[in-house]
Amino acid sequence: MSESRARVRLDTPRETRRPPLMRRPAYDADAFGSFAEQFARFMGTAKFLIYMTLFVAAWIAWNTLAPAEWRYDRFPFIFLTLMLSLQASYAAPLILLAQNRQEFRDKVVAEQDRQANARAHADMEFLAREVASLRMSVGEVATRDFLRSELKGLYSDIEELARGDADDDRDEPPAG
Repeated sequence: MSESRARVRLDTPRETRRPPLMRRPAYDADAFGSFAEQFARFMGTAKFLIYMTLFVAAWIAWNTLAPAEWRYDRFPFIFLTLMLSLQASYAAPLILLAQNRQEFRDKVVAEQDRQANARAHADMEFLAREVASLRMSVGEVATRDFLRSELKGLYSDIEELARGDADDDRDEPPAG
């Protein structure tokens, strides 16, 4: 095998070369998806239902009330049924495409929410550990009441010692 020729890898598919007459049509998937979402949103509105009702009523009225030579759906509304079936056959995949895109967005939002919840949970655990450590530290710190009681005890000890020294001075005979 020559080194100038690219090495054939078995884990990658071959590039298929198509003649120019058989090229696949190129389209922007995001633009088409956006169109599908707008179409699905419009089909879910009262405005669409009113338009469709008016269209069907006009169709039926024209093909019922117009002179026979002007009617274009001579059979009992077979062409109308065909038109509505055609509209439904295009609407269903567009609605499914819009739902799939919305589901993907929902998954992304759910993942972001999960990550935010995990961060908040970690923060709460950290803060709980910090509060516990502060409580333990405060348990080792002398409080105001403890210091007061200790100072009162020392004060009473000093007073006893001072009284004891005064009593010792009285027991000794005066010098001189």
